[in-house]
Amino acid sequence: MSTERIKNLIIGSGPAGYTAAIYASRADLKPVLYTGMEPGGQLTTTTEVDNFPGYPDGVDGPTMMVELQKQAERFGTDVRIGLVTKVVLSEEQGGIHKVTVDNKIEIEAESVIISTGATAKYLGIPSEQRLRGGGVSACAVCDGFFYKGQDVAIVGGGDTAAEEATYLANICSKVTMIVRKGEMRASKAMQHRVESRENIDVKYFSEIKEVLGKDVVEGVSIINSQTQEILNVPVTGLFIAIGHIPNTDIFKGQLDMDDSGYVITKGKSTHTNRPGVFASGDVQDKDYRQAVTAAGTGCMAALDAERYLASLD
Repeated sequence: MSTERIKNLIIGSGPAGYTAAIYASRADLKPVLYTGMEPGGQLTTTTEVDNFPGYPDGVDGPTMMVELQKQAERFGTDVRIGLVTKVVLSEEQGGIHKVTVDNKIEIEAESVIISTGATAKYLGIPSEQRLRGGGVSACAVCDGFFYKGQDVAIVGGGDTAAEEATYLANICSKVTMIVRKGEMRASKAMQHRVESRENIDVKYFSEIKEVLGKDVVEGVSIINSQTQEILNVPVTGLFIAIGHIPNTDIFKGQLDMDDSGYVITKGKSTHTNRPGVFASGDVQDKDYRQAVTAAGTGCMAALDAERYLASLD
């Protein structure tokens, strides 16, 4: 197994990873970035990004990620295709972190920035997967604007689903909320917000049987688990709000995490419980999950890494 010693390793290639790379490169940390299985992260599955500053006419997700990569490379980031398969994170101040890539390359890094993101949970229905980017979305805040004045549906019964349903109700004509059980898991306060909106129609004991439409979403077929009745509801957008899974399995047992598996960072910083290891983006943020906030924490992680390495000198 070949071994390489570097100052800074960035794991992950979404807005957080590439922004960290831009700042780390400019600080002369000579970062090496491994893209992971999904180069560009979740934004590569988003057709339109309309809320990232600096794009007055909007931009499609894949194009934006290519531009971020080019910017990082312009300052000297070494972007590599590869999947981190093992990590041994030092507990010592100034210790060396050992990271294995694709089970065959070992990187010894003085500092590590983790930007592995989170993966949205989907229903797994073939028609849903086929229409991702064609009206199926896992982020109402990101994509809801495109359905202004239209009828949409949202799946989920937790706080996120309730919050996104009320957000959509402000801009859409009607929101059909599909809840699998006979009640929401959301807090009472969030439930009251949903119930107070006249244009939110909650369907309990309901699940999506199929997403209707050839190239774009035209409706949803809903089945009632109690009566087995099938109802077709015409909508132009379907939002899945059943949670996210942080991509942190490989770090378990070494980094402090919350009950959901999100990396815990210290205070307002990106410091983890291991010296020289920093976390940015959705891997440590289950509240905002926006490209712009991920980019912001990527900047923070690079600055934290620079200051950490400087303190060792």
